[in-house]
Amino acid sequence: MSELDFSGLIDQLKIEKEGDLRITVLGGGSFGTAMANTAVRNGCDTMIWIRDDAVAKEINETHINKRYLPDFLLEPELKAVSDLELAVRDRDIILVAIPSHSFRSVLKQTKPFISGQAIVSLTKGIEAETFSFMSDIICQELPEVPYGVLSGPNLAKEIVAGQPAGTVIASDSELVRTSVQQALHSALFRVFASDDVNGVELGGALKNIYAVAMGMAAAYDVGENTKSMILTRALAEMSRFAVTLGANPLTFLGLSGVGDLFATCSSPLSRNYQVGYALGKGKTLEQATTELGQTAEGINTIVQVKKRAEDLGVYMPITCALYDVIYQGAPPVSIAFSLMKNGNRSDVEFVLPHQ
Repeated sequence: MSELDFSGLIDQLKIEKEGDLRITVLGGGSFGTAMANTAVRNGCDTMIWIRDDAVAKEINETHINKRYLPDFLLEPELKAVSDLELAVRDRDIILVAIPSHSFRSVLKQTKPFISGQAIVSLTKGIEAETFSFMSDIICQELPEVPYGVLSGPNLAKEIVAGQPAGTVIASDSELVRTSVQQALHSALFRVFASDDVNGVELGGALKNIYAVAMGMAAAYDVGENTKSMILTRALAEMSRFAVTLGANPLTFLGLSGVGDLFATCSSPLSRNYQVGYALGKGKTLEQATTELGQTAEGINTIVQVKKRAEDLGVYMPITCALYDVIYQGAPPVSIAFSLMKNGNRSDVEFVLPHQ
C-alpha cells in the first residue's frame, strides 16, 4: 500500500476569519517551526522569533528552515524575526519552544514586553540543577501571566507534512485552553484540553528518558517482546514518579502520556531515540549529541530524574540503569537486567497494594 498523502487537504482546511489571534513562537527549532506553521495554516497572524538575524531573513526569503526542516516549504505568511520586542509585544499567545537550558534566560528577556499575553511552553524538559519544569519557570519569572503547557506525540516533520496528529493543552485557565485550541486546532491537528499541568508536563519530559533506552535497544536489534516490555514498564515507571509529584495517573492514559511515549519510543525521527541508537552502536555521548545537531532533552532529564527519584524514594530501574550506562560506563546489558529484576511487582501501577 502506498503512503498516505495528506498534503492536498491543507489548503482546503485553512481558516479565514476576522480577528485572527496574534501568535508568536519563540525558538526556531523543528517543533517550534512546526507549531508556527500550523498556526499560520489555521489563519493566525504568526511570527517566529529566531536569535540569528541571517537565519530569520533566509526563512523569510526562501520559506525554508534549512537547519531543522530542510525538506519542507513553510507557509509564505509565516514571518521570522530576530527582534525579541517586536516578536513579543502586543501579541495574544507566546508559544515558547526554547531548550530547557535557555528557557529561563529568554523569559527574563521578554519581561519588559509582557502585558497580558498568555505564555505556553512547548519545551519537554527539566531545568538542570533546580529540577524546575517549564511551567515553574514561567510562574517564577512572569508570575502574573496566564500560562499553560502543550505536549503530545508531535514529531515535527509529520506535522509539517500535514499528517493527522493530536496534542494536549494543559492549563488551569479555561481561556488559555480555548485560545490555544482556536489557534492550533484543525481537521489535521487536534488539540485536546486538560487541567493537569503537572501530569501533561511530566509525561512530555519523562518519555524522553525511555526514548533513549528504546533507541539503545534498537541498536542491539531486540525483539518485539522486549520492546513491548520496555514500553509498558516505562509507562509504569513514569506514572509512578509523576503521581508522587502530584500528577493525576489517568493523564498517562492519554496523548501526553502513553501516546507521546509510544511515538517517541517507536520513531527514528525522535531525537532522543537517535541519541540512544548512537550510544548503543558504541559512540560516546559527545559524538552522539554532536552528530544529532539538536538538543536531546532526555540526556539531561535522566540526570535530573534519577537524583529526584532517589530523594523521593521512587523505584525507577530503567532511569537508574541508563544513568549508569551513559555516565558510569556500565555495559548496556545492565538495562536488560534492570527490567528483569523484581519481577513480582504489579503489572499495572496503582492496582495491587504497594510493593
